[in-house]
Amino acid sequence: MRLSADELVFWRHGFIKVNATIAYTWGLMILMALGAKLITRNLSKDLKRSRWQNLLEILVTAIGKQIGEIGLRDPGKYLGFLGTLFLFIAMANICTILPGYEPPTGSLSTTAALALCVFVAVPYYGITDRGLGGYLKSYLEPTPIMLPLNIISELSRTLAMAVRLFGNMMSGAMIIAILLTITPFLFPIVMTALGLLTGMVQAYIFSILAAVYIAAATRPVTEQKPERKPK
Repeated sequence: MRLSADELVFWRHGFIKVNATIAYTWGLMILMALGAKLITRNLSKDLKRSRWQNLLEILVTAIGKQIGEIGLRDPGKYLGFLGTLFLFIAMANICTILPGYEPPTGSLSTTAALALCVFVAVPYYGITDRGLGGYLKSYLEPTPIMLPLNIISELSRTLAMAVRLFGNMMSGAMIIAILLTITPFLFPIVMTALGLLTGMVQAYIFSILAAVYIAAATRPVTEQKPERKPK
């Protein structure tokens, strides 16, 4: 039994190797890119629209509304990044219904890469909205003593995001693999359906956490209250 898709190697040349995690990740990205191209090639502004366009609009509207409810002032600005995170993790889980497929999110290398994307996106959007000085000043709030703790917080939450997603996805895959060897009929099907639900929840949680961290980095600087003049 494989603990991770990293252990399944398709091609190797010296120290260079292509394992299942790399192959399935790139395959999933290509599939999503082609799907997006096909869905958006004939967009219409009329009342009569295709089912795929209706589905796309529902997804975009729902994700944008959720981003706005978190507190980000311009949801459209963050829709591309946060929406891609959600759809990638969700699709990685949905494709588990395909025989022989192992989700790349069951590998710590993939979840670490997703967490690093959030780690880079947070200061990027923070600096874009507040400027370099305003963003760096947030590390000194509420007092300069909090500087080392704020830096540790940035690093620890990135690690926590990677490990949380990896643990939940790998545990689900492991449970299904064990049940397939014990009872290879009805019960694994039920667990597979439960795994799909769990994967969608994890995609939602990961995207929401990323949005919360970005919202914290881009929040407007509170204006100082004017000093009261003595009477």
